[in-house]
Amino acid sequence: MDRFEQTVPTGQESERLDTFAVRVVPGLTRAAVQRLIEQGLVSVDGASAKPSLKLKGGEQVVVTVPPPEPAEAVAEEIPLQIAYEDAAVVVVNKPAGMVVHPAAGNPRGTLVNALLAHCRDLSGVGGELRPGIVHRLDKDTTGLLVVAKSDLAHQHLAHQFKEHSIRRVYLALVYGSPREDRGRIEGEIGRHPTDRKRMSGTTRHGRHAVTHWRVVARYPGMTLLRLRLETGRTHQIRVHLSEAGFPLVGDQVYGGAARATNIRDPQLKKLVKELGRQALHAQSLGFLHPASGEWLEFNADIPADMQAILDYLTSLADGR
Repeated sequence: MDRFEQTVPTGQESERLDTFAVRVVPGLTRAAVQRLIEQGLVSVDGASAKPSLKLKGGEQVVVTVPPPEPAEAVAEEIPLQIAYEDAAVVVVNKPAGMVVHPAAGNPRGTLVNALLAHCRDLSGVGGELRPGIVHRLDKDTTGLLVVAKSDLAHQHLAHQFKEHSIRRVYLALVYGSPREDRGRIEGEIGRHPTDRKRMSGTTRHGRHAVTHWRVVARYPGMTLLRLRLETGRTHQIRVHLSEAGFPLVGDQVYGGAARATNIRDPQLKKLVKELGRQALHAQSLGFLHPASGEWLEFNADIPADMQAILDYLTSLADGR
């Protein structure tokens, strides 16, 4: 990455950060600068800031420019677990550690790279770097994801997501134990006001988000939840549960790491460390087939790393 630094001159009218940053890096458009700010790659006196921040003079502005993204995704022979496939769609059970589509810092090894080698006929609606992608899962979230293989299928699925008619059910292992057995979390989710790499429910400019949850099993210090998404905002489940006081086990961004230090059982602590990610799995996915109109629903088993923790917690609860 290239790093550019400049001190804001004093004795002149205040200026927006994005306007000033355009002059810091020759050749960058204002839109490109705003994307860098959203990604947390522009700092003012060492802290992230909003594009509209008014600079008074004397501030140190640092702009970090990542390498250019490839013009198009490259097909790569990467093994995939296909749950279903026909001429219109492919449903994949995504493993932990796989990014959905190429982006800065992840040009290769993504789900899109693998799918291009597997089927070679993905929808072009998502663009050259996101062909066929209608929705996403976080890198370390496992489970089911549907991809469009034609533009018509892409548009049909996108409409279902917009109408909140697609059924998405997740399993999450969290710290703590909710008082109730079921509930609903609703609020706005947007970029965190100070940490641009995180999302937050305290932002002024968020998007409406709704998560329905119910308890599946209670264990000592942890609870297994079943969640149904009514909307699909970035990090929605992770933000909603963390801000409700029940961060996901293993979540390094939204409070799971801090809670891990309080685990006293050495075997449980070892299993959580080996998990190395948030304990979140997209278990069930249902939608209307874009060509036939038939309702399809798929289920994916809990991955082995999460299941190992659940098995051990069950043994603790049973007193074995």
